[in-house]
Amino acid sequence: MTAPRAFDPDALAASLPRPRGRLTPMRPLADLSWLRVGGPAELFFQPADAEDLRAVLAAAPEGLQVTPLGVCSNLIIRDGGLPGLSVRLGRAFAQVRVEGERVIAGAAALDSHVARAAAAAGVSGLEFLRTIPGAVGGAVRMNAGCYGAYMADVVEEIAAIDRAGRLVRLSAAEIGFAYRSSDLPPDLIVIEATLRGAPGDRARIEALMQEYVARREASQPVRARSCGSTFRNPAGYSSTGRADDVHDMKAWRLIDQAGCRGLRRGGAMISDKHANFLLNVGGATAADLEGLGEEVRKRVFENSGVRLEWEIARIGVPAPPGAAGEGIAGEGAAGQGAPGAPAARVNGS
Repeated sequence: MTAPRAFDPDALAASLPRPRGRLTPMRPLADLSWLRVGGPAELFFQPADAEDLRAVLAAAPEGLQVTPLGVCSNLIIRDGGLPGLSVRLGRAFAQVRVEGERVIAGAAALDSHVARAAAAAGVSGLEFLRTIPGAVGGAVRMNAGCYGAYMADVVEEIAAIDRAGRLVRLSAAEIGFAYRSSDLPPDLIVIEATLRGAPGDRARIEALMQEYVARREASQPVRARSCGSTFRNPAGYSSTGRADDVHDMKAWRLIDQAGCRGLRRGGAMISDKHANFLLNVGGATAADLEGLGEEVRKRVFENSGVRLEWEIARIGVPAPPGAAGEGIAGEGAAGQGAPGAPAARVNGS
């Protein structure tokens, strides 16, 4: 039986300040997900700008869950959908500007666009962003990286809006970066990041980005519906691409050794090309994808004794039995990240 909702979406929308952006009750999310799965958001908010976002969050009732959504390139949204208020930043948060060796990027700016902007200005050190799917806000939150470089290496500061609608600024040290994670609270909405590079030769920067693109296309199923790497490497670092890179404790190797390459459940499949890629090959549900991932974790543990940790975030609630995708299945949501937050500098009220 479906649990009662803590808030009625239509009544909640009517009670909030009229935003200049869009506030939509029960907005389907599957079309926004790279995996094309997931139930609706009880209340879906696309703010016009930072002040619009602050006003709505400040007025939102205590206890209302707030979930920031980027371009959903690293998410499995469960079939029952997302309770509470889901926030997706749009064009107003996608601006990129270069000031000397610093690149100031809105949280909705695509990682690849940031890399290109830095290259055009002769700023090196951000080339790794060229092949990372998604946008800056998500890249900060999960400390995205590849080929031996991470967001932790280049982030100087971020601006964000907290659950109370306050503007906060956090230094890199306050973000608490770790391998594929950070200490940012799950309801903190990153709106901008200041990244620091170094002077470089534009031609060399662009050549390195093209090399990264070629490597990715050669080794990963880039044309398939996936969210990139499914599990974190137990080695504790991403592949460097160097000749001396050791693969013994890489997730793909452990998955392969457990016989999971090509494994399927419903429309979900472990890629034949790269064993750490979980694909929707047609008609998969979120339950198919998450269930297949859990089966892989089980087989890897039985084979090697290693417990793989998810790199893809799983958020929302499952659909009630026999009603996948029909609506919100409960009040809470799993997979929202660890609680707690670093100390923040608060600007405004």
